Amino acid sequence: MQADLQCILFEEATIHRRLDELAARISHDYRDSELTVIAILNGSIILVADLLRRIPLPLKLDCLSVASYHGGVRPSGELIFRQVSLPDVSGRHVLILDDILDSGSTLASIRDKIETVGPLSVRTCVLLAKKKTRIREVEPDYVGFEIADEFVVGYGLDYMERYRNLPCIGVLRKGLISPAA
Repeated sequence: MQADLQCILFEEATIHRRLDELAARISHDYRDSELTVIAILNGSIILVADLLRRIPLPLKLDCLSVASYHGGVRPSGELIFRQVSLPDVSGRHVLILDDILDSGSTLASIRDKIETVGPLSVRTCVLLAKKKTRIREVEPDYVGFEIADEFVVGYGLDYMERYRNLPCIGVLRKGLISPAA
């Protein structure tokens, strides 16, 4: 599957070193608090597993399943929440974890929804943030890496549900992306 990559941006060891740094910052920022982490599925699952094992704090984990790409390589602009109710985060410190910040629509919409249920605080963490103009302005509190506006896969990120299990993050060769996507 790595042969399908135009180039590798981040090897697994580099990702893990950055997660160590993010975990140290998050642990410091929430040192006197219990944290509720909300993972955005499916893309953040590997990030969540690796990052949370590095955070030695009492925390709760919940997940939200949303869809914004709908099989393409650009966010569709339509965000679909796949569950009936939001996690109970009233009176809690919340950290939303997502794989990638692209248009800003997904992260901003999720943050807006979470804020309606009365958390003490809401912060966001993304593994990747694309350097680009966003549809919705959102500034994550924690960013793993900034990348160019390219279509990337691996380490939880997918194309048509493939490549999530790559241990690295790379740019998918353009010839593999459907013109309709």
